[in-house]
Amino acid sequence: MSDQHPTPGTHPVDPAPRAATSTGTEPLRAVVTGASSGIGEACVRFLRARGWDVVAFARRADRLAEVAERTGAHPVVGDVTSDDDVARLVAEAGARGPVHALLNIAGFGLGVDHVDEARIDEWRAMYETNVLGTVRATKAFLPLLRASRRGDVVLMTSTAGHDTYVGGSGYVASKHALLGVAKTLRLELVGEPIRVIEIAPGLVRTPEFSLNRYHGDQAGADAVYEGVVDPLTADDVADVVTFAVTRPHHVNIDSLILRPVAQASTYSLWRAPLVPKGVPAPAEGHRDA
Repeated sequence: MSDQHPTPGTHPVDPAPRAATSTGTEPLRAVVTGASSGIGEACVRFLRARGWDVVAFARRADRLAEVAERTGAHPVVGDVTSDDDVARLVAEAGARGPVHALLNIAGFGLGVDHVDEARIDEWRAMYETNVLGTVRATKAFLPLLRASRRGDVVLMTSTAGHDTYVGGSGYVASKHALLGVAKTLRLELVGEPIRVIEIAPGLVRTPEFSLNRYHGDQAGADAVYEGVVDPLTADDVADVVTFAVTRPHHVNIDSLILRPVAQASTYSLWRAPLVPKGVPAPAEGHRDA
């Protein structure tokens, strides 16, 4: 994150966990995929700060262990592309008690090629995690979410699932597919006490997303955010996710798009200071420190 953004844990969350309960005694419980970094890690922190029991799932054991030690979440190492790993996740989460929310955060972008230069292996990798991994986890957890009688399925899409842009290619296609999953699942579950919540962030600056997309090219990754005043942070997105899952359970946030003020759409990004039109600049002595 850039210097102008809060460091992890400084976003306004409750300073100490308070119990979040479904029956007055049993804590609300969430499973978060992609929990070792970025938006997933932030969601773990935010829910733990609200008193939720959190099962954190990710591939990188060392990073996940650090998150678990810092937040008190229960770590499970694994990959959403593996049937066996997801089955083990379901077993460990279910052994802790009712599961009330599944946060499908695991996902990534890879490459900025145009369609006529598409690298099929990269498209396949994004689909395996972004789409099929989400479907695999959701399918596996639906019995536990039904049994809790107040289940939530959160799908982390993107504004790239609502829009398109040159160079989006495989990532755009995967997020459009995931949006289709969210809309279809909501129709299929109507009549059941399960909410389907789609969260679609715009430009989010995290240490790894663009770096991975640009295959480790730090200069290319930095250029994505160059000149943009206050891109979203992982904490901003986690704050919105936490808001959605903590509404009274008869209230469903079907779909929520969030962007930084500097972004009007996926392809309209303001790379300069934000200045109101027709308003004189403040005197030098009255500028904010």
